[in-house]
Amino acid sequence: MGRDNQTWVSEFILLGLSSDRDIQVSLFALFLVMYLVTVLGNFLIALLIRLDSQLHTPMYFFLINLSLIDVSYSTSIVPQMLVHFLTQHKGIPFVSCAAQLFFSLALGGIEFVLLAVMAYDRYVAVCDPLRYSAIMHGGLCVRLAVTSWVSGSINSLMQTTITFQLPMCNNKFVDHISCELLAVVRLACVDISSNEVAIMVSSIVLLMTPFFLVLLSYIQIISTILKIQSTEGRKKAFHTCASHLTVVALCYGMAIFTYIQPHSNPSVLQENLISLFYAILTPMLNPMIYSLRNKEVKGAWQKLLGKISGLTSKLAA
Repeated sequence: MGRDNQTWVSEFILLGLSSDRDIQVSLFALFLVMYLVTVLGNFLIALLIRLDSQLHTPMYFFLINLSLIDVSYSTSIVPQMLVHFLTQHKGIPFVSCAAQLFFSLALGGIEFVLLAVMAYDRYVAVCDPLRYSAIMHGGLCVRLAVTSWVSGSINSLMQTTITFQLPMCNNKFVDHISCELLAVVRLACVDISSNEVAIMVSSIVLLMTPFFLVLLSYIQIISTILKIQSTEGRKKAFHTCASHLTVVALCYGMAIFTYIQPHSNPSVLQENLISLFYAILTPMLNPMIYSLRNKEVKGAWQKLLGKISGLTSKLAA
């Protein structure tokens, strides 16, 4: 990697959302609360699944992975952003910027692949319920989860490596809330067409391919549900997929909306809003969606709260 006086940048300056001090303080308070809710919500979901043996199924094994991804993704971006809201100097060291880009990009890719894996799990549960336990055995679940983590990490390592080999020519002002891929690539003072091709290929492999697998799974699921004779049976089958389908709509919806406009560059504000959506809003909503829309999770919460209430009463007596 060339690091002469013309190309080496020791740190980057993140311009963030606003330069107004009062707005920064307000955003700090808002995003801090949202981040704490995100961490607490995902931790409680993971703890609940761990404590309730009835939730020791493939679906909830993947949900624990999703919770870990959500918390990690938020943590790769939000704490740095919160610090910058309260400091005058918005610098981030070169190595820290590269690490932030790697982790955020890896975790985003892992989540897209994992959602496709979860769609396959729902497909088997609805379309082949009698063989569900035989198909979705523990070994397969672990291999699918590992595939998600490895594929996202390898893609991120490649993208991060080729991005930080670009000469920046002392361009260090990143017009973004974090070291986001496109924002950093734009700082290069050389032709970036090869990087754009790499980003496009990456988007196809880790965004569109999982999306089409999800789409295919749900076409089969809907077809199977429509063949169910009883209304109660259709409702039960639909509720089996409702939480996952809601999360899929949130995660893929924004990404596809962004990438279906290849000839129009999104504004800086739009890029920041998309990053905030994935770093704060989606990770915060996911545990709520699975808690509020899933009967098994709600039942597990009621059972756990009942045990806690009973234990508290015994201690008080």
